[in-house]
Amino acid sequence: MQRPFHARRYSGFAAAALAAAILLGGCAFLRPTPAPLRTLDLRVGSGRPARTLVVLLPGRFDSPEDFSRAGFAELAARAGAAVDLVAVDAHLGYYRNRTVVDRLREDVIAPARGRYDQIWLAGISLGGTGALLYTVEHPEDVSGILLLAPFLGEEAVVDEIVAAGGPRRWAPPDPLPGEDFQRRLWAWLKRYQEGSEGQIPLYLGWGVRDDFAPANAVLGGLLPADRVYTAEGGHGWKAWTALWEKFLQSGALPERPLTP
Repeated sequence: MQRPFHARRYSGFAAAALAAAILLGGCAFLRPTPAPLRTLDLRVGSGRPARTLVVLLPGRFDSPEDFSRAGFAELAARAGAAVDLVAVDAHLGYYRNRTVVDRLREDVIAPARGRYDQIWLAGISLGGTGALLYTVEHPEDVSGILLLAPFLGEEAVVDEIVAAGGPRRWAPPDPLPGEDFQRRLWAWLKRYQEGSEGQIPLYLGWGVRDDFAPANAVLGGLLPADRVYTAEGGHGWKAWTALWEKFLQSGALPERPLTP
């Protein structure tokens, strides 16, 4: 399972989340973190230029090319989605050195804002956590979020929330320690459900045999039923691809006009 991760300079929720990041990955080899972020544009069909961009954030062991191999662009084209897709190489190193949010904004989101009317973030596993981190820091940039099997905290924290009657009835500790990434995460999601964190649409999906399924199901209980999906499989591309396909059928993204 993935573990939380580390930071220094972000405020509020993001600071606590990134302050825990040092635990994620231990002494494992970390790839270089060049600036700007490496990106991979994925073509979705042809025709008129799209006005919506979907930024794809990979999981801990994945790369932008994995989105291509999984056929994300082909599935979007088949569904008639009027979008452009860009996959970013936001790997673990950017979380560990506290630059993931800044790099996403400077290298991907800010340059896209003048071209696109909507920018969606779609994150898998660690990338789902990254999508939340970015949205907390810069909600004005984000038109919607898709989380596929995101890491939402360790089992003990989720059990605590469930024992309290769920996130709606759970009360975070007061004061909430700044380093308590996991409870700060759930405190933000609780406020989101209550409407105090804006109206950005949030979609969620997970594989029924995923280790993160119990925590994801708790978050799913905060969302409208039509924004929550499950698929066969575990923490892998078979489930994530099926969930992406279900999301594309939801109508959340703009569709290309039918040609006569």
